Amino acid sequence: MADNPMNIFQVAGRAMSAQLVRMNTTASNLANAGGVASDAASAYRTMKPVFRTQFDQASGMATVNVERVVTAGEEPTKRYDPGNPLADGEGNVWENAVDETRELVDMLEATRTYQNNVEVMQTAKSLIVDTLKLGR
Repeated sequence: MADNPMNIFQVAGRAMSAQLVRMNTTASNLANAGGVASDAASAYRTMKPVFRTQFDQASGMATVNVERVVTAGEEPTKRYDPGNPLADGEGNVWENAVDETRELVDMLEATRTYQNNVEVMQTAKSLIVDTLKLGR
């Protein structure tokens, strides 16, 4: 990486990609909210991306990448519901472990961060175009 320094478009693009992963995992979490399973092991658990910051010595800029996606948050909750077709032998189902409020906040933050990076790219493009116009 030292012989090909990162530019602002690469930094913003990687940040946008990372936030897109965050939005997709949050959407998946929300889609699975309220679901139930027949046992704790098969109940859905919240997914979260783990970010890693990478510093580019040549340009002095840092960027963010998604290192991996992990399950996080609470454990599934057992609920007595003997009429549910997914109930186990004791009449229990396991509710998917998704905190909808937290997921909505995460979605809002990811969307705002994504939009901020779009604005960074637009501003950089505008400055480059204005600089080129000065050379005429």
